[in-house]
Amino acid sequence: MLIGIPRELDAGETRVPLLPDGVKKLVAANATVVIETGLGASLQIPDCAYTEVGATLAVSRDALLGQADVLLRLRKPPLDEITKLKRGAIHISFLDPFNEHALVDAFAKQGVTAISMEMIPRITRSQKMDALSSQANLAGYAMVVLAADRLDRILPMMMTPAGTITPARVFVIGAGVAGLQAIATAKRLGARVDAFDTRPVVKEQVESLGAKFLEIDLGETGQTAGGYAKQLTAEQIEMQRQGQMNVMANSDIVITTAQVFGRKAPRIITKEMLAVMKPGAIVVDMAVDSGGNVEGSEPDREVDIGGVKVIGYRNLPGRVAQNASQMYSNNLINLVFDYWQKEDASFSLNLEEEILKGCVITHGGELVNAVIKNARAQAAA
Repeated sequence: MLIGIPRELDAGETRVPLLPDGVKKLVAANATVVIETGLGASLQIPDCAYTEVGATLAVSRDALLGQADVLLRLRKPPLDEITKLKRGAIHISFLDPFNEHALVDAFAKQGVTAISMEMIPRITRSQKMDALSSQANLAGYAMVVLAADRLDRILPMMMTPAGTITPARVFVIGAGVAGLQAIATAKRLGARVDAFDTRPVVKEQVESLGAKFLEIDLGETGQTAGGYAKQLTAEQIEMQRQGQMNVMANSDIVITTAQVFGRKAPRIITKEMLAVMKPGAIVVDMAVDSGGNVEGSEPDREVDIGGVKVIGYRNLPGRVAQNASQMYSNNLINLVFDYWQKEDASFSLNLEEEILKGCVITHGGELVNAVIKNARAQAAA
């Protein structure tokens, strides 16, 4: 099989879907790998670094898209590129299938097997290919470093002959993968950290990292089978806001990571809540690309709201692009190798297998993913 790796087109994307080390592993497994010229340019990786490990340079982007049996990329493709793909090809990338209906339908119409990296089930065997977690982990780190850079004071306590500097206070909302990494990073930098999550089950994880868990009695909350927080009611959201305001009033940095998979992000911080914060405080909204946790946050901008700087960058893992690319490249390789038959250099597609059943969206000209089918049916009802 010919594995094609096109260059990412998004102007703000600094990550690379596959590094030379990943290509080397594919070639060693008898795969034919063709890349687009400039694949690694955003990381200053020359084309020769790929060709030296066995890759071939494509004549053109269109030729690559039309010839590849398997396409590996990071972001979802432009809609107009799907008609250029070979019928029966396998396309693997982030796809946002809950919201990108036209994209999913185009894959089905073209007869392409579309695999969504977001939809890989959160089970033990698939952790090595869980790109959502690998990228969220790095986003958690990047948010704290970004906030620390913008803050006009240091994070750790410092005792000097001129006096003692008290530690900065960081409040992390959402203790998933990104939130836990944000807590760990803020603690390593010496901050005093408070954290909140609607799932009481994560309290032990928060406290194991040295943070104080904010307890707000919201009634029944919990988490989904996939480990995501369940969507709150309007009453629960208001109770959460009131409980958080007391902590925010004393916080120098607030990090928000609350997202509901496949839905618009919950609005958990209002301008009224921002008003209780100290002038010069920093708020970083990780969910800005899916609607935003913070009222007034804007994609890829830093805005001043009543003296509080609200930061809403979309591609946070791209701020540490080298490591983000390394992790994503490994995720892709682990996914491919779980189904790769080295003897005849083929990708085995068993749609009843647990992981593929969860992440294959289209196959054989149809939408086959049960979760996406049900989401569409509910939206149409």
